[in-house]
Amino acid sequence: MKKAFYYTVFGLWYLISLLPLRVLYVISDGLFYLIYYVVRYRRPLVRRNLTDSFPDKTVKEIIRIEKDFYSWFCDYIVETIKLFSMGGRQMKKRMRFEGLEQVRETLKSGRSCALYLGHYCNWEWVTSLPLSIGCDAVCAQIYHVLENPMFDKLFYRLRGRMGAISIPMAETLRYIVKYRNEGKPVIIGFIADQTPFWNNIHYWTDFLNHDTPVLTGTERIARKYNLKTYYLDVRRERRGRYVAEFKLMSDAPQELSEYGLTELYWRELEATIRRQPHLWLWTHNRWKRTRKEWERRFDLPAKKNEA
Repeated sequence: MKKAFYYTVFGLWYLISLLPLRVLYVISDGLFYLIYYVVRYRRPLVRRNLTDSFPDKTVKEIIRIEKDFYSWFCDYIVETIKLFSMGGRQMKKRMRFEGLEQVRETLKSGRSCALYLGHYCNWEWVTSLPLSIGCDAVCAQIYHVLENPMFDKLFYRLRGRMGAISIPMAETLRYIVKYRNEGKPVIIGFIADQTPFWNNIHYWTDFLNHDTPVLTGTERIARKYNLKTYYLDVRRERRGRYVAEFKLMSDAPQELSEYGLTELYWRELEATIRRQPHLWLWTHNRWKRTRKEWERRFDLPAKKNEA
């Protein structure tokens, strides 16, 4: 029964993905009114996140960002569906990567790279990176295994269509060691703006006017394996057209102070969000964990802004 349901969902998703993007964007426009005005999907959370993050903006400005966000969010949904059947040639036109020369040289030398990015613009389309790297290297991304096995299988397939490898977070080190032993350089992407579990909180930073607990695992991995580290600065040129620029964060992460790399990432991400604030995933309850509750649970201070 589960297998039949999976193939039914797969078939429907695939058939919808065959529609031209211009048609899918018409669907997105209708979806916006449904999600924003009828369902009102997480609107109180989004309004609170925006208001707290941009205290200098007027209510009118906040509402404008809010509506622009939901409009983009619906575009993200149909663009992700389109990824199920989009060809490589079309994808390369719609998701362009800049600053790849230095990355290619690093990979050709046999050294691996870590890539910081966030839930910004269409992060699913970033899995098309193997189409643009053009050298003998493995492109991979770390992901959380979804609770629903069917959707986990669907997204695993989706994210691998353009040649990228999806690595479950719990197996990150095993894969890095595996590729290292095989002599294969790897560029591995970390969507690092997720909320850490309580027992994984080691560092807090000021982010968008919030005292924010952040993940530090990417930094530990980069330092341990001396990965050349980049930030992927994505911008949306227009509907269905993105540019992702590789920005070098550190050539020698081991030489930075503790949490220095983590701090660099959050400053880069904040600048990206402030440039086009509606393109970040505001429906995520990013600030549900507070320092006060953390201290109550563990009675231990976390470090903050010591980089």
